[in-house]
Amino acid sequence: MLELLYYILVGSFLAHELDAVRRHEWRILPLTSFLPDRTGAQVFIWAHIPLMALLLWGGDGNSANGVRLGIAVFAIVHVGLHVLFRRHPDNEFNTAASWALILLTGLLGLLYLIAALG
Repeated sequence: MLELLYYILVGSFLAHELDAVRRHEWRILPLTSFLPDRTGAQVFIWAHIPLMALLLWGGDGNSANGVRLGIAVFAIVHVGLHVLFRRHPDNEFNTAASWALILLTGLLGLLYLIAALG
């Protein structure tokens, strides 16, 4: 069950990141917001290769390893970051579908932590 929960969490993150490209998330992130739009988009997309590798490879193995627990914690913090940046002038996460993915990811992170540590 814990395995399945982790992979659903990863799937939720991946779906959110697809939406993040569509919603130009690099425009609101402090590390990329100052870049020209085309450059910011490329940096944002290419930076996801090592991040996705960590989600997939680092999360392999023990069902409660440090990477998995860290990703679950980040899923919760991630919701807070979106709340914090919700009024940013370039924020385009303004649809029910976008927020459903953000909140689902956070909820799955919380459920994973409860199941792994409880």
